[in-house]
Amino acid sequence: MPKVHAAGEASTGRGRGRRTATSLAEINVVPLVDVMLVLLIIFMVTAPMIQRGIDVKLPVARRASAVEGERVFITVPASYRTDGAVFLGDEKMRIEVLQERVRQKMETANDKRVYLRGDGTVQLQELMSIMDRLKDAGVSDVGIVAKAPGDR
Repeated sequence: MPKVHAAGEASTGRGRGRRTATSLAEINVVPLVDVMLVLLIIFMVTAPMIQRGIDVKLPVARRASAVEGERVFITVPASYRTDGAVFLGDEKMRIEVLQERVRQKMETANDKRVYLRGDGTVQLQELMSIMDRLKDAGVSDVGIVAKAPGDR
């Protein structure tokens, strides 16, 4: 804010007399913080909506239980018959590469279990051939993921 001298004081600086020129180039930070907080809230609300996974219609089992610990998931989508591709976690790969990639993961893993998620339209023979490849890669246990009847 510009300095204002009282009426009885003598002005020592040059200029217009009563006022001394000061720089008013200050950034008002309060509106900037308000806008940033609003943007942060918008991104926090919309981020979970943007996340998209692999669509798999899991088979239903009465005794399905939750899987605990660090998990290695292999997902067999309905398009497996046409393109021969599966997902190791979120990474799409051809079935020929799967065995080597799983073998590399199993070298450092303490728990040598892999969980197989297959679409409901995938045939049992296709899942069995993938299980054979996993066993050849050094997997000790292969679990098949199912959902409970009440889950969506």
